[in-house]
Formats: sequence, structure tokens, C-alpha cells
Amino acid sequence: MTRTFTLLFAVLALLAPPVAAQNDGDLDFLIRYGQKEPKARTPGAIRLATYNVENLFDDVDDPALSGQQEDATMTVAAERLEALARAIHRIDADIIALQEIENEHALAEFRDHYLSDMGYAHLASIDAGDERGIEQAVLSRYPITHVENWVRRPLGGVHPDKYGDSENWHAGEPIVFHRSPLRVDVMVAGVYDGPPDQAPTITLVVVHHKSGRPAGYWREAEARGAVEILSDLEKSLPNRPIFVLGDFNEVSAGPPLETYRDAGFIDAFDDAPQADPRSISHASGRRIDHILMNPAAADLAIRQSRFVLGTIGRMDGQDWRSEPPPGYASDHYPVVIDLHRPTGASPHESSR
Repeated sequence: MTRTFTLLFAVLALLAPPVAAQNDGDLDFLIRYGQKEPKARTPGAIRLATYNVENLFDDVDDPALSGQQEDATMTVAAERLEALARAIHRIDADIIALQEIENEHALAEFRDHYLSDMGYAHLASIDAGDERGIEQAVLSRYPITHVENWVRRPLGGVHPDKYGDSENWHAGEPIVFHRSPLRVDVMVAGVYDGPPDQAPTITLVVVHHKSGRPAGYWREAEARGAVEILSDLEKSLPNRPIFVLGDFNEVSAGPPLETYRDAGFIDAFDDAPQADPRSISHASGRRIDHILMNPAAADLAIRQSRFVLGTIGRMDGQDWRSEPPPGYASDHYPVVIDLHRPTGASPHESSR
């Protein structure tokens, strides 16, 4: 099947617009968004990334999932796992937030088999309350010191009767997080000899807001709920750099992102035009994956280091349910930025 698709796409490449030098078997012309090459790491910096890996399910059947949510048919093929691993190797992030992970076992298996040379000694992945069983996660070269989330936390109000033009399955039910945000504290000290409670630490809040155009009301409620959590964190952890990152399923101009901005969070790509192909993070041609920062986190950000790494996508007009071409990793692309080290951190380039 892979050979068939390679030949098919090589033929289609001859009919495609000349976006880059092409040759038979070269599918780089299917990289439409992001950069084809990652930026070089900033010397001495910490590299942070977010990446929705599109349903990273293992081959272990979860008896709790059945019917439309059956996971037995969701196992990711080795070819796509290899493509995901290539993308992760290329960005070389010290800390990477992931979305659409089945569970900790699936993530650990992927790490141990495909990323064993990356130094990701620490991981976090806990149930987020999603009916499909997907959750957010973090892989880190630095110690993870705290993990929590807020499964099915009430967000106020109830679901409307209509979901776009259709009946809303949740009509009248209280609105809760579709997938709970995941808080992960990472001690980024490297070699550190001071008191443990004073070790330089950053906090990640990894989100995956509800998808779908009709779910705008739900995303707005999730953003308000996340901001409440973030406000409490900033009060309890004064001066702590806090990053909110992940798949927001919303463009930067949308109301949910405005809610975060009103709370003082800054988009790492705030001055990048939404239509600039280099900053687009999703196959739909939108930037819906974001890295937001409170002022303490923004002080660490090295803006010129940011980039979106493009990977192979489907042909224009090809249905998302169709078999993807060889080299396909995900319908999202990694979003990356380098950070200065918090005061007191080791000057070593990483803990790898």
C-alpha cells in the first residue's frame, strides 16, 4: 500500500503547482504550512514545544471504550509513529506538551520505542475526562515535580438546545471541561545545589479545547474556566513563569483567545499574521495551536527562535478520513519556542 501511494503521489506531484523542486517520490510539496527546516537551538536556552499528535492510540484494547468510541481500531501504524518521531527529533525540544494521547502506557511505549535517544526521562499523562479516552501529556528532559487536572469541572451555564443546525446531545446539561487542562510543573534547574523548594521551575497548563465550529460557546466557557485556574495559580505562585499551550481549536482572533489576553496572557506569535503560511499549525490552514505566556513567562521567551515545523499533509481537497500519504505524521504541526533560563538555573544547555 505504501508503494502504491508513493507512486500515486509522485504522479500527482507532476500536476501540482511548482512550490518547490520536486522529483519522483519526493513529497515535500505536501508541506504547505510551517517551515520545512527547524530553527537552530539558541545556545544555553530551554526549548519548549506543543504538538497535537492526532490520536496516538496503542494496540491495547480499553474495555471502557466501545461503540463509536471503540479504540481497538485506532492503533497507530508504525509508519505514522515513525513520522511523528522524526518530527519530534527534528524540533529537539527539552519539554514538549502533547495532545491526543490515549494514556500514559501509550505514551511511554511510544517514547521507549521511538524516542529512546531523546532523554525524555520524565512524563506526565492523566485522564482528562474525554469520552474518546484522549488526554494531554508532557515529555520532559527535566524533572516533573507536580501534576494535576480538573476533570469535568463545572464551567457555569448549561448546553443550548441546538449545536449549529443540529440537536445538541448535551442540551440542558451543565457545561464542564470537555478535556480538563493539565498542569505540569517542571524544575528546569539542570544541576542545582540550592534548596529544592527554590529551584527554578516553570508551570505548563496544557489545553485541548473542544473542537468544531458550533462549539464556540463551549470553548469560550473552557477559556473562562482555565483563566479562573490560572488566576489562582498566579496568586499562589507569584512570579512563576506560566505557559498555557496546546490545541485551542481557535484562531488568535477568536473570543477564547481574547479571554486569555484579557487575563494578561501573551501569544508567542502575537505579531505573526494569521494568514502567514509559516505560522499556520493545522492542515485546515489555520493557526489553532498556541503558546501563551504570563508576563513572567514572556520575559523568558526568545521571540526570534519561534517556529512551526511543517510536515507532510494530504493533497488539497483530500478527505481527512482517507489514507494519508507516506511520511504523514499528524494534521497538526509542532509549535516551538526557546526560553532563557529562569534566574538561578544551570548554564548547561540542557539536562540531556
